[in-house]
Parts: sequence; structure tokens; C-alpha cells
Amino acid sequence: MANGTFSMGLNLSDLEGFINQSKEKIQAAVRPAAQAGAQVLYEAVKSNAGRNKKTGNLERSIYQKFSESNSSELKATYHISWNQTKAPHGFLLEYGHIQRYKVYTGSDGKWYTAVRKAMQGKPKPSRRAPQAVKDAYYVPLPSLKYVPAIPLVRSAVVSHGEKAVQAMRDEFARRLA
Repeated sequence: MANGTFSMGLNLSDLEGFINQSKEKIQAAVRPAAQAGAQVLYEAVKSNAGRNKKTGNLERSIYQKFSESNSSELKATYHISWNQTKAPHGFLLEYGHIQRYKVYTGSDGKWYTAVRKAMQGKPKPSRRAPQAVKDAYYVPLPSLKYVPAIPLVRSAVVSHGEKAVQAMRDEFARRLA
């Protein structure tokens, strides 16, 4: 000890090894933990879709998918929604909508918008056609009708969000043990 100073050595190799070993375990546990939470929400959304079953298309269109582009080593993202192609009405149920025209259920079980007699056999207007063109083609309701939302995804998050978080915690802890 010279001039009131001293030196001390500390070997941190064991600590560095523990950190590196833990990092690999953590990285390996992230995706399974996220999937455990996603599964809870997926099942809740499927259940919500089954409550209002008409044809079953919406319930069959519910999916969960791992998102590579929104994930990283320490973050795993899953998307849970409905397939827009299989169930284009999913958005109308989730958020509600304004109904402007009369509708009916065809013999095939599908919903159709009523067409004015004078327009039957003519091609239907495009989605971007002016409102006046659509009004001339379809049979309007006497007044606009608000159809309230029947949330599938949002209500699943509210009712099962804590269960999903707990499932993620449990799976993460199990994998790190």
C-alpha cells in the first residue's frame, strides 16, 4: 500500500457466465410465454364469435399468428383476429355500423342487400360509387338504423387480459426454472 491507495481484483467471469446463460434462457422463453397469453385470448375470441353464430363463418375465421416483423429476440408478438376474406362482416360486428338499406337472408343462408325491382339484373354499383347511385340501386330503409357493436376481440382483451398476462408469467417462470 503506497500513498494511502490499495488495489483489489474481482473476477466477474462467473457473473458474466450466469448473465449469458440467463439471456439465452430468457430469449428461448419469450415466444412460448407470449403464445401462452395469445392462446388465452384466442380461445376467448373464438368463444365470443360462437355466441352470435349464424353460419359459423366468423368463428371458423378466427386465427392467431406469430408476427415475425413485430418481434425481436426479447419481444414476441401474436396477432389474433378474424380472416377478412372468410368473414368480411367481422368488422361490422366488432365496431357496429349504420344500416342504410334493407337486407334479407337468401335460401343459401347468406345475407343480401335488397335491390329495387327496376334495377334487378343490372350490375351492382361499385363500393366507391356515389351515394345517389347506390340509393337508386338498393332499397333504402325508411330511416338509418344504428346496429350496435358486438365486440369479439376487444371484449376478450377486457375480460381475459389478466388471465392472459398470468398465463404468460407462468409459462415464462416455468421455462426459466
